[in-house]
Parts: sequence; C-alpha cells; structure tokens
Amino acid sequence: MLLNVSYNDKTITKKIDDAVGKPIPIKERFAMGGIGSPKLFVTEASLDIYNLLVLDNSTNSCNIEIRPNGIIVRFRARLETYGLIIPYYKLNVYKGDIGIYSIYMDHYFIKVKSDTKAIQRFFRKLMDHRADNLPTNLEDL
Repeated sequence: MLLNVSYNDKTITKKIDDAVGKPIPIKERFAMGGIGSPKLFVTEASLDIYNLLVLDNSTNSCNIEIRPNGIIVRFRARLETYGLIIPYYKLNVYKGDIGIYSIYMDHYFIKVKSDTKAIQRFFRKLMDHRADNLPTNLEDL
C-alpha cells in the first residue's frame, strides 16, 4: 500500500505496524549492522509512484527500511514523504540488468541503481532477513 507518511498519524502508524511489524529494537539493529539502505537512485517506477516523483525537479531517490515482517520504501515528492509498505509475502526482488534491482509488490514497482558494494550488501541482507522471516509454505511441510 502506498501511504503519505509525512505526518505522525496514529491510524497510518497502526496500518504500517499491522502490515510489516513494529520497528526493530535498537539492540537487534546493531546486531544486524543496520536496517536502513544507502541512498538509492530510482531509474524507473510504476505509474502511481512515477506521478509523485515527477512533481519536483530533484533527483529521484528512495531508501528502504527493514521491518520484522516486511519493508518500507520511502521517497519524497515536493514536501511530502511517501512510503510503499510491502509485506514479505508480497515482496519480489529481481536483479535484472547490470546494476539494477527491481522491487515489486502487486501493481507497484520501483527499479533502483545498484552501483556500489554497499547497496549490493544491503540487498543481500534484505533477502537473508526475508528468507528467515517468511512464513512457511504448505509445500515445505
């Protein structure tokens, strides 16, 4: 779901916490080596997200926060901050072209540049965390 997360609204916070869990405690953040991504430059996005990104003339960038049951992709448009809340069971990550990661959920997608080792390490950490916290499938039983 795509939400405006600029303001501290209890109903939006509750929706986010229900979908992807509460923020990871600080002790676990240090153990994981951080839960936030470096600055990611957006190369392509779905129509809903693209319409928000073209509102201003700044470079299109986003960041990703890891939560216990999903991720939040945050980006800015004008003076507002938007978040794409993605539970792990809906998250699809593809490494397509050289140096580009694609993040998909339902009809939303964002493609980001992966031109540094730090970004590649973050996506490896994200995929490992997802594998550990994804619910078990019926085929696995």
